[in-house]
Amino acid sequence: MARRIQPALSEIGDAARALRQGKLVAFPTETVYGLGGDATSDRAVAAIFAAKGRPSFNPLIVHVANIASAAQYAELSPKAQTVARAFWPGPLTLVLPRRRDCKISLLATAGLDSVAIRVPAHKIAQTLLMMAGLPLAAPSANPSGRLSPTSADHVMADLGDKVEFVIDGGACSVGVESTVLSLLEDRPRILRPGAVTAEALSEVLKEPVQIEQGVEDAAAPRSPGRLLSHYAPTLPVRLDAAAAEPGEALLGFGPAAPKDALNLSPTGDLQEAAANLFTMLRQLDDPKHLAIAVMPVPETGLGVAINDRLHRAAASR
Repeated sequence: MARRIQPALSEIGDAARALRQGKLVAFPTETVYGLGGDATSDRAVAAIFAAKGRPSFNPLIVHVANIASAAQYAELSPKAQTVARAFWPGPLTLVLPRRRDCKISLLATAGLDSVAIRVPAHKIAQTLLMMAGLPLAAPSANPSGRLSPTSADHVMADLGDKVEFVIDGGACSVGVESTVLSLLEDRPRILRPGAVTAEALSEVLKEPVQIEQGVEDAAAPRSPGRLLSHYAPTLPVRLDAAAAEPGEALLGFGPAAPKDALNLSPTGDLQEAAANLFTMLRQLDDPKHLAIAVMPVPETGLGVAINDRLHRAAASR
């Protein structure tokens, strides 16, 4: 069973040493908890796939400490530098061309000539990256396709027997995974919505940024979190519900939600709703229910990311 540790420098140092030895460490970011391993080690990356039960064709996000570190592994065009300066550290992943001398494991990038990379803002993640001195491949610390973890308790329950350490940093402030922005072509495209919105990116880039619709080819996705069924509880999920049907649990939103519903945000605050999303879905994912009904969430701002996760949770499996 994993050793659950507090974010003291000495204990983060223990976790950093474990990473350099090729072991796995779960750690908090502002989005969700990540399952970290040395991104330059084929063996460590393979261990991540094994722990998650994740298809090896699905690329992983690589976490680095700063823009200079990102430039060691990816080609940062002027457009990429503009976005990075505006949103890093933060909940944004950039899909960029691999450098020809890139040391990131090809297993981490699913054999593609691109790399998904981000600089997390969480202080514990930053400290771990600096102390380890490694780029860390770090998908969400949960079994593949299931609900992402937003607390150390979630990680211990899901993967506690598969990692060396779980660093307990409390609840994640954002609560949904990072926005994934592809800059592989002239036209920037959001492959996965997140806390950094299309509007915010368009303002910085001075050009339209579109959210790519649909799902990835299951045989060769270009980005994490793009498969049709993803972020899923064990129970079926029914969307756009006005009320729960017999046997269903209700996940509400806003002041109109029934008093007995678990409410993502009684005031209709999308930031609060995003932070609560995965935790509340886990609470309702109980065998005493037949399904989970979810009230509508506005398709604006952070609601785009929330609805993306809900539609994937509700998809056929």
